[in-house]
Amino acid sequence: QVQLVESGGGLVHTGGSLRLSCTASGIGSTLSIFRMGWYHQAPGKQRELVASIGNSGIATYADSVKDRFTISRDNAGNTIYLQMNSLKAEDTAVYYCHSLVQSVGLTYQYWGQGTQVTVSS
Repeated sequence: QVQLVESGGGLVHTGGSLRLSCTASGIGSTLSIFRMGWYHQAPGKQRELVASIGNSGIATYADSVKDRFTISRDNAGNTIYLQMNSLKAEDTAVYYCHSLVQSVGLTYQYWGQGTQVTVSS
């Protein structure tokens, strides 16, 4: 069973920084991760993509976080990070790690449990 475990959320003041981590476990020999990313969901709003990174290392970002957030991953490809700088109040949300995994021609998606990020002014 694939599991995504996040860490690094918390409370920070406007303009501050946080770094989120997400590690995927349970990736057996028949599974391969081809994309991982971060979504966030604020109260009363839909879950939205923040940033994602593929096996090629190419990253995509939501317009609202470009030039402030950086997504990266480790060499093994099972852990991703989200460096969040110049945080704003509107970044306050639960941040979820997401992964697309392939196995024998089928694609599965997995979600982490979420980690709260609160930015106070």
